[in-house]
Amino acid sequence: MTQASTPAIEAVLFDFSGTLFRLEEHPSWFDGIHDADGTPVDGAGAAELMRRMTAPVGESVEFDDVTRHAWRNRDLDPALHRRAYLHVLEQSGVTDPAHAESVYGRVIDADSWTPYPDTEAVLKLLSAESIRVGILSNIAFDIRPAFADRGLDRYVDEFVLSFEVGHVKPQPEVFRHAVAALGVDPSVTLMVGDSAEADGAAQEIGCSFALVDPVPTSQRPDALLKALREFGIS
Repeated sequence: MTQASTPAIEAVLFDFSGTLFRLEEHPSWFDGIHDADGTPVDGAGAAELMRRMTAPVGESVEFDDVTRHAWRNRDLDPALHRRAYLHVLEQSGVTDPAHAESVYGRVIDADSWTPYPDTEAVLKLLSAESIRVGILSNIAFDIRPAFADRGLDRYVDEFVLSFEVGHVKPQPEVFRHAVAALGVDPSVTLMVGDSAEADGAAQEIGCSFALVDPVPTSQRPDALLKALREFGIS
């Protein structure tokens, strides 16, 4: 909870995946897609595949030196991102190249991502309070269309995307870049994200941090609004 001596929040940085938006599979995405044994990818299998594709940290499959390099640097380079995720799909049983490319195409299509129920409300609230907003994401493709196509881009002051700035969370440089872009001091900046390891590293440069759970959007109706209330924003 906010202490009396804590400066008022002047800017909020949001993570993208698992925080403002979530990649939630639609059954049609996997029509005709099967694993190496010919078993259709659906239901729990599809959900597990999406979990592996969107985990913010760690390794969800086996890697060799080349693919591990791609995985660890995937959010800095689109080519490495593609190599890493096609490998994850292959290791997860989607061995048909055309099938893997189809699923991967969904991952990098910003319109495939679903906003959390309170995403719009939170962005509007911050805009109304004249609190600056930045989207700070480890990502290798442009997520701006996910906001623009829903009319949400008007509430965002800065997009700080790892593949564009050359740094990734939890590196302190990416947080410094973000607060500088917003023109605010870390002491009056709140970082909201779903990873204590990646997003929580904002605390190392003096930002506040609020953790949200990257559960399905239907299970998390107001976590963003609650996070802001804890810091005196409502």
